Amino acid sequence: MMMVELPVIDLEPYLLATGRDVTSSSSARHNATVLDLDIQQHKDISEVCERVASCLREAGALVVRDPRCSFQDNDRFLDMMERYFGQTAEFKRQQERPHLHYQVGVTPEGVELPRCIVDKSLQEQIQELPEKSRPHMPLGPDAKWRYMWRVGPRPKKTSFKELNAEPVVPDGFPDWIEVMNGWGTKMIAAVEVVAEMAAIGFGIPQFAFTSLMSQVVIFQSIQRREASLRATIMT
Repeated sequence: MMMVELPVIDLEPYLLATGRDVTSSSSARHNATVLDLDIQQHKDISEVCERVASCLREAGALVVRDPRCSFQDNDRFLDMMERYFGQTAEFKRQQERPHLHYQVGVTPEGVELPRCIVDKSLQEQIQELPEKSRPHMPLGPDAKWRYMWRVGPRPKKTSFKELNAEPVVPDGFPDWIEVMNGWGTKMIAAVEVVAEMAAIGFGIPQFAFTSLMSQVVIFQSIQRREASLRATIMT
């Protein structure tokens, strides 16, 4: 399997061309009227959009630099999450909500079962990969802890109440809501810009993807396993 080296895409030129604020204090989504990008006048940015689309098409992943996300914001988020996951299992289980299918709060280790354990077709695909590219096959339930935090407004009407349950805030973390919402909002803002750029790169209207993202339930999933910590956006 050929390794793909992902370039770092700087979002700042596109942000400026579409009339957005590029300072690290601009944490709100849609903090200004987003301008339509005139591709003929911004051919250099159009080329970057094509690189975004190419990365997503060929690798399914993208590395971006967003000037609105500062190192201080990142450190504040990571420091808080490391402090939380460093608490005792007894403390963390107070934020467990199994009756809501773990859609809010903490999911302890040993709860989630990797799909490849029960999916034989996936197991066959893994075995067909060259040994140097073959992932390790887990033997049991996932050993990581996960924290689910919803970001953004809830849908006005929903048939999935567990997906829109009240957030779970652990005791002893007074800045929890501010930090989680602040960092999560910035992650989503970056995703929205990438979605616009990808649309242009794929040759479809600029807002083709983002027009479908309104009122979508978005979760910030923070995972802790051994010494690693990872935050992802889930819809």
